[in-house]
Amino acid sequence: MGESLIIRGAGESDIETIRVLLANYAGKQLLLPRTAADIRGHLSDFFIAEKDSRFVGCVALRDFGNNLYEVRSLAVFPAEEGHGIGSALINHAVDSLRGRGPMRVFALTYRTSFFLRLGFDLVVKDLFPEKIWSDCSICAKKDCCDEDAVLLEIE
Repeated sequence: MGESLIIRGAGESDIETIRVLLANYAGKQLLLPRTAADIRGHLSDFFIAEKDSRFVGCVALRDFGNNLYEVRSLAVFPAEEGHGIGSALINHAVDSLRGRGPMRVFALTYRTSFFLRLGFDLVVKDLFPEKIWSDCSICAKKDCCDEDAVLLEIE
Protein backbone atom coordinates (compact mmCIF):
# COMPACT_ATOMS: atom_id res chain seq x y z
CA MET A 1 0.00 0.00 0.00
CA GLY A 2 1.35 3.47 -0.91
CA GLU A 3 2.07 6.07 1.71
CA SER A 4 -0.30 9.03 1.82
CA LEU A 5 0.77 12.53 2.82
CA ILE A 6 -1.65 14.83 4.57
CA ILE A 7 -1.05 18.33 5.87
CA ARG A 8 -3.05 19.61 8.81
CA GLY A 9 -2.98 22.29 11.46
CA ALA A 10 -0.90 21.61 14.56
CA GLY A 11 -2.42 20.59 17.88
CA GLU A 12 -1.26 20.40 21.49
CA SER A 13 -0.08 16.82 21.02
CA ASP A 14 2.39 18.00 18.35
CA ILE A 15 4.30 20.50 20.50
CA GLU A 16 7.04 18.18 21.77
CA THR A 17 7.61 16.58 18.37
CA ILE A 18 7.88 20.02 16.76
CA ARG A 19 10.32 21.12 19.47
CA VAL A 20 12.54 18.05 19.06
CA LEU A 21 12.55 18.29 15.26
CA LEU A 22 13.42 22.00 15.29
CA ALA A 23 16.07 21.48 18.00
CA ASN A 24 17.85 19.03 15.71
CA TYR A 25 18.23 21.70 13.03
CA ALA A 26 18.86 24.51 15.54
CA GLY A 27 21.77 22.48 16.93
CA LYS A 28 23.30 22.59 13.46
CA GLN A 29 22.59 26.36 13.27
CA LEU A 30 20.20 25.82 10.37
CA LEU A 31 17.11 27.11 12.20
CA LEU A 32 16.44 29.32 15.19
CA PRO A 33 15.61 27.33 18.34
CA ARG A 34 12.01 27.34 19.56
CA THR A 35 10.95 26.46 23.09
CA ALA A 36 7.85 24.44 23.87
CA ALA A 37 6.27 27.60 25.32
CA ASP A 38 7.04 29.55 22.15
CA ILE A 39 5.61 26.79 19.96
CA ARG A 40 2.50 26.57 22.16
CA GLY A 41 2.02 30.34 21.93
CA HIS A 42 2.19 30.19 18.13
CA LEU A 43 0.62 26.79 17.57
CA SER A 44 -1.97 28.16 15.13
CA ASP A 45 0.93 29.25 12.86
CA PHE A 46 2.06 25.64 12.32
CA PHE A 47 1.17 23.07 9.69
CA ILE A 48 2.11 19.42 10.18
CA ALA A 49 2.90 16.87 7.46
CA GLU A 50 1.88 13.29 8.23
CA LYS A 51 2.72 10.23 6.19
CA ASP A 52 0.52 7.27 7.07
CA SER A 53 -0.34 8.97 10.39
CA ARG A 54 3.35 9.58 11.25
CA PHE A 55 4.55 13.15 11.90
CA VAL A 56 7.24 13.75 9.26
CA GLY A 57 7.63 17.53 9.08
CA CYS A 58 6.36 20.99 9.92
CA VAL A 59 6.31 24.59 8.81
CA ALA A 60 5.02 27.81 10.35
CA LEU A 61 3.75 31.05 8.84
CA ARG A 62 4.46 34.17 10.86
CA ASP A 63 2.22 37.17 10.25
CA PHE A 64 4.17 40.44 10.38
CA GLY A 65 1.11 42.50 9.43
CA ASN A 66 0.74 44.64 6.32
CA ASN A 67 0.25 41.49 4.21
CA LEU A 68 3.78 40.25 5.00
CA TYR A 69 4.29 36.64 6.10
CA GLU A 70 7.41 34.64 6.87
CA VAL A 71 7.86 30.95 6.18
CA ARG A 72 9.73 29.71 9.23
CA SER A 73 10.49 26.56 11.16
CA LEU A 74 10.41 24.43 8.01
CA ALA A 75 11.79 21.04 8.96
CA VAL A 76 11.45 17.46 7.78
CA PHE A 77 12.83 14.46 9.63
CA PRO A 78 16.11 13.50 7.90
CA ALA A 79 14.87 10.02 6.94
CA GLU A 80 12.00 11.68 5.04
CA GLU A 81 14.02 14.31 3.15
CA GLY A 82 13.94 14.24 -0.63
CA HIS A 83 10.35 12.99 -0.90
CA GLY A 84 8.61 16.32 -1.60
CA ILE A 85 7.42 16.89 1.96
CA GLY A 86 9.07 20.30 2.33
CA SER A 87 7.59 21.43 -0.99
CA ALA A 88 4.15 20.18 0.02
CA LEU A 89 4.38 22.05 3.33
CA ILE A 90 5.41 25.32 1.65
CA ASN A 91 2.74 25.00 -1.03
CA HIS A 92 0.07 24.30 1.59
CA ALA A 93 1.16 27.27 3.72
CA VAL A 94 1.16 29.60 0.71
CA ASP A 95 -2.19 28.26 -0.51
CA SER A 96 -3.67 29.04 2.92
CA LEU A 97 -3.04 32.74 2.17
CA ARG A 98 -4.52 32.83 -1.32
CA GLY A 99 -7.77 34.68 -1.81
CA ARG A 100 -6.98 37.29 0.84
CA GLY A 101 -5.61 39.84 -1.61
CA PRO A 102 -1.99 40.67 -2.37
CA MET A 103 0.48 39.06 0.03
CA ARG A 104 4.23 38.87 0.33
CA VAL A 105 5.73 35.66 1.71
CA PHE A 106 9.44 35.55 2.53
CA ALA A 107 12.01 33.27 4.08
CA LEU A 108 15.63 33.50 5.15
CA THR A 109 17.23 30.27 4.05
CA TYR A 110 20.29 28.20 3.26
CA ARG A 111 18.23 26.22 0.74
CA THR A 112 17.86 28.99 -1.81
CA SER A 113 17.47 26.75 -4.86
CA PHE A 114 14.64 24.87 -3.11
CA PHE A 115 12.64 28.08 -2.70
CA LEU A 116 13.49 29.30 -6.20
CA ARG A 117 12.01 26.08 -7.61
CA LEU A 118 8.80 26.89 -5.73
CA GLY A 119 8.50 30.31 -7.40
CA PHE A 120 10.25 32.51 -4.85
CA ASP A 121 12.69 35.21 -6.02
CA LEU A 122 16.06 36.04 -4.49
CA VAL A 123 15.92 39.47 -2.78
CA VAL A 124 17.92 41.48 -0.24
CA LYS A 125 17.35 40.94 3.48
CA ASP A 126 16.94 44.67 4.01
CA LEU A 127 13.39 44.35 2.64
CA PHE A 128 12.40 42.71 5.94
CA PRO A 129 13.46 44.96 8.83
CA GLU A 130 10.66 43.43 10.92
CA LYS A 131 12.47 40.08 10.80
CA ILE A 132 15.85 41.60 11.52
CA TRP A 133 14.55 43.50 14.56
CA SER A 134 12.66 40.54 15.99
CA ASP A 135 14.79 37.46 15.33
CA CYS A 136 18.16 38.24 13.84
CA SER A 137 19.35 39.95 17.01
CA ILE A 138 19.20 36.61 18.88
CA CYS A 139 20.83 34.54 16.14
CA ALA A 140 24.37 33.22 16.68
CA LYS A 141 25.21 34.38 13.15
CA LYS A 142 23.75 37.88 13.49
CA ASP A 143 27.03 39.60 12.63
CA CYS A 144 27.90 37.26 9.76
CA CYS A 145 24.56 36.11 8.36
CA ASP A 146 25.01 33.77 5.43
CA GLU A 147 21.34 33.09 4.71
CA ASP A 148 19.63 34.28 1.55
CA ALA A 149 16.31 36.11 1.51
CA VAL A 150 13.63 34.86 -0.85
CA LEU A 151 10.23 36.36 -1.62
CA LEU A 152 7.02 35.17 -3.22
CA GLU A 153 4.39 37.74 -4.15
CA ILE A 154 0.80 36.49 -4.21
CA GLU A 155 -1.86 38.42 -6.11
